Amino acid sequence: MAGCSPDFILDFSASISPLGPPQSVLQAIQAALANLRHYPDPGYTSFCQAIAQHHGLSPQQVLPGNGAAELLTWACRDLAKLGAVGLPVPAFGDYYRALQGFDGVVVPQGIQADGAWLGNEAFLDRLVHRRRSLQLAGLLLNNPHNPTGRLFSKSSLLPLLDQFDLVVVDEAFMDFLPANQQESLVGQVSSHPNLVVLRSLTKFYSLPGLRLGYAVGSPERLERWRRWRDPWPVNSLAVSAAVAALADTAFQQHTWDWLAATRPALYTGLQSIAQLDPLPGVANFFLVCCDRPVPLLQAALLKHHRILIRDCLSFPELGDRYFRIAVKTEAENQQLLAALAVEMAGQ
Repeated sequence: MAGCSPDFILDFSASISPLGPPQSVLQAIQAALANLRHYPDPGYTSFCQAIAQHHGLSPQQVLPGNGAAELLTWACRDLAKLGAVGLPVPAFGDYYRALQGFDGVVVPQGIQADGAWLGNEAFLDRLVHRRRSLQLAGLLLNNPHNPTGRLFSKSSLLPLLDQFDLVVVDEAFMDFLPANQQESLVGQVSSHPNLVVLRSLTKFYSLPGLRLGYAVGSPERLERWRRWRDPWPVNSLAVSAAVAALADTAFQQHTWDWLAATRPALYTGLQSIAQLDPLPGVANFFLVCCDRPVPLLQAALLKHHRILIRDCLSFPELGDRYFRIAVKTEAENQQLLAALAVEMAGQ
């Protein structure tokens, strides 16, 4: 439709940092090429030690994965055994895939009511209230939430750990917040064996092609997952990349500084277009409500401007009037805003 190579398309559809991969990671991968003649360490000792040190945990509480998606599969195997699983919606489609793959019973819990977005407290109160009547045994949620970008406070989530037999929290976008602003539950896994936290290292460090994530949970649960899956799910280059990435504090600060400066400007620009209504949030993306069918806007942006946005048709609760865009560089964001202004004015 754009009439050009994919390399010439400005892609706002994937919520990946535009700043990486960091040079430290690329150098670590280059240095590790000689290790390709050997099998990876089956225990992934260096990876688990690096993650454990980063979070103040023991290595036995860490399990590396072939992306967070692989670990989600095993988390949903555990969830599916419990019975009904509460799932805040709209939700990432892979949650349905993983739960239904093990015949899990998914019970959607809407963050919207009568067309309006519920506040965090109102939504969580309603979830707890409904838990008993719906016989919800498990809970799968992400924080920050995708696609809205909202952040649930740690204090608001802690009571859920006493309400559900198993709580799985996907924190794939949590590292985009500075350390003093994160509301992670990672620190709770030692005192709550019914808690699993999933993390991704591919979005923040712009490494989606490398497939790299990890789970934090009780050693007994993670050991069971190890027995379920294929051996050596994470390759040697990914392990070296992870260790280098976690040590690159300069890159982490650079990313936080970039997002703190760039995100508000993009939000203000979206607000200035009368036909658009962006939702506030904390992640490196925005969910935007549009006054016309998004597939038509998406096609026009691709055809006339070589810009790709993500429609939200895969989120049934949102329909065709929402789209999601990543936060990119200031120049790229301005290019998107200019294109949106043209297309919205011309329709």
